[in-house]
Amino acid sequence: MKIEGKNPVRELITAGETIEKIIFADGSNDGELRTIQKLAREKGVKVEFAPREKLDKMSETGHHQGVIAFHSDFEYADLQETIDKSRQDGKDVLLVILDEVLDPHNLGSVIRVAECAGATGVVIPNWRSATVNETVVRTSAGATAHMPVIKVSNLNQAIETMKAQNIWVYGADMDGKTMYQANLKGDVAIVVGGEGTGIKKLTKSLCDEIISIPMNGKVNSLNASVSAGIVIYEVIRQRMGK
Repeated sequence: MKIEGKNPVRELITAGETIEKIIFADGSNDGELRTIQKLAREKGVKVEFAPREKLDKMSETGHHQGVIAFHSDFEYADLQETIDKSRQDGKDVLLVILDEVLDPHNLGSVIRVAECAGATGVVIPNWRSATVNETVVRTSAGATAHMPVIKVSNLNQAIETMKAQNIWVYGADMDGKTMYQANLKGDVAIVVGGEGTGIKKLTKSLCDEIISIPMNGKVNSLNASVSAGIVIYEVIRQRMGK
């Protein structure tokens, strides 16, 4: 998998991920690129240089910024191990469950906000879902190197596993009570539905509670990543007692 751009490549290196090699554009005087080169060499990563025109041809995003890393395929985390680690670290569990979020930009944005908020992990199904690719890594600004992304074969069974371990599961949907009325402290999981479809009926029925984001405008819908970000930070606000 190719990872393009300064921030994603730097995060990949600092996270200690397995990198086959990094190619930099020849003759660049960019200070950030020189810093990344130095960091890569310190970590023992193979560094190569090539004409910028060659990077332009290799680029899949068109925004390589003078650096492309070749990374082994993304390694997904295990649900139980992720939950156990959070509890061993003495942290409340906060899982973000994405139900048929197909847009890789939305997936990348959710991973980014989840990492910024210190969430436990992001859970996706292994079918009818965006998967972690170059677009997701770039959109996440490198957060995929730090945030566990868990791919499960059956989303509903994963929810049942969480509930059996006293993780309270909230579905973010329009017909629930507002998130300000819900107690989002403790171990929680937030289910966010796909673009234009929302949470599937069966998945919704498995949620312990349905919560909504107050809407006061004429357009009464938000995309998946914005919805996830708003609810995640309401969890953080309540946990901080504010």
